Amino acid sequence: MKSLQQYRIPFTGLKIGKHNFDLEVNEDFFQEFEYSLVKNGKLKVALELDKQETMLILQFHITGETFLTCDVCVSEFPTSVNIQERQIVKFGPEGTEADTEEILVLNKNDHEIDISPLIYEYVNLAVPYISRCEDVGNTRWCDKEMIQKLNKLSGSDQENRNQDADPRWEALKKIKNN
Repeated sequence: MKSLQQYRIPFTGLKIGKHNFDLEVNEDFFQEFEYSLVKNGKLKVALELDKQETMLILQFHITGETFLTCDVCVSEFPTSVNIQERQIVKFGPEGTEADTEEILVLNKNDHEIDISPLIYEYVNLAVPYISRCEDVGNTRWCDKEMIQKLNKLSGSDQENRNQDADPRWEALKKIKNN
C-alpha cells in the first residue's frame, strides 16, 4: 500500500479553482490490487481537479498501454488505452452514504482523496471482454507454439468425436450430401 501514497491528493491547502496533477501508473500500481485484470502497464494520468466551495470535480485523462493476457494463446500483448472520465466529489456529514457511480461523498473532516481506486476501476473497465492478440498466430506477441498445440489438440478431439458419433447420423449426412 505504500506505493499508492502518491495517488492521495491533499485538497485542503488548495485554492478554489483548477489544479493539474500528472501521475504515472506502472506494474507496481497493479500489484497492489489482488484480482486485477491488468497486471502490467505504462500509463500517464492527467488529472484536473476543480475545487469549488462545496465539491470537487475530477477530470481524468489516462493514456498509455496495458499488457493483457490473450485468451487464445495465453501470451501477454500490449493494448493502447485512452480513457476520459469525470468524478464528482461532494462533502457531507459523517455517515452519509450517497455514493453513486458519478458522485462520491467524503466526510467534511477529510483532507485528502485517494484516487487509486478510481484509476484502477477506469483502467479495468477499459479492458475488452475478450482479450485477443490482434492477429492470432501472426504477430510478434502471439505464442505460435501454443497455437500449434491448440490446433493439434482440437484436431485430435474432432477425430474422437467423429469416431464416437451415432451411426444413425451417418445415414442422415448421406441424405444431406445427395
